Amino acid sequence: MTVPRPTHLVLYDDGCSFCTFQMRLLTWLDWLNRTTLVPISHPDRPRIAAGISPEALQEAMHCITPEGTIYRGARCIRFLSARLPLALPLALILWIPGVIWVAEWVYACVSRNRYLLSRWFGCAGACAVLPARQRSTDKSLQPSPTTLRG
Repeated sequence: MTVPRPTHLVLYDDGCSFCTFQMRLLTWLDWLNRTTLVPISHPDRPRIAAGISPEALQEAMHCITPEGTIYRGARCIRFLSARLPLALPLALILWIPGVIWVAEWVYACVSRNRYLLSRWFGCAGACAVLPARQRSTDKSLQPSPTTLRG
């Protein structure tokens, strides 16, 4: 029997400055600590996201709920926005009929060009300005020293 997780796991490309900046922003919007960020380079990622291919993780962010439901890309943003007080207006917009299909197309375009956008917007430098908010949920997935040695 496994112990249920109280948070939603958000998997993202930590090799991309654009994605990392978005996740740092998410930590500041997540006042209620409903998410746990999991970089796709995390050593436990294959166990955590067993049903998601490495290619799919490179294409889009994913959210795995405590119940095991997986949301991807724009649907992940809609799902998370509904759980973050300041982002709730975005979730409401994304629930308007037809908007999610447009959002998925935009998300795919941004995802394909995220490394270029990262350089263009200077996300690497912005990450230095916007520090990640320290949360206990993210510390629970820090690799242990034994994991790093193995």
